[in-house]
Amino acid sequence: MKKITFGENKNIISGRLKCYRIKAGLSQAQLAARMQTLGANMDQQMISKIEHNARIVTDYELACLCRILEVRAEDLLVDFRF
Repeated sequence: MKKITFGENKNIISGRLKCYRIKAGLSQAQLAARMQTLGANMDQQMISKIEHNARIVTDYELACLCRILEVRAEDLLVDFRF
């Protein structure tokens, strides 16, 4: 199976996700639980992998993360550079 990366990164929201999660006062487990209530099958380990840039993020996961953290996609994607 082909590995999906952009440069050396599996995602570009890792640092911002952790920042906004902490700002919202949520643990990784709490964020994962809220993701599940929105229909995104995610656990604490998956959140950790995203925050450590070891897992890709799908578009629907990004949308759910934005809704939970009350941020825009642009806020999480701000570190994207060519």
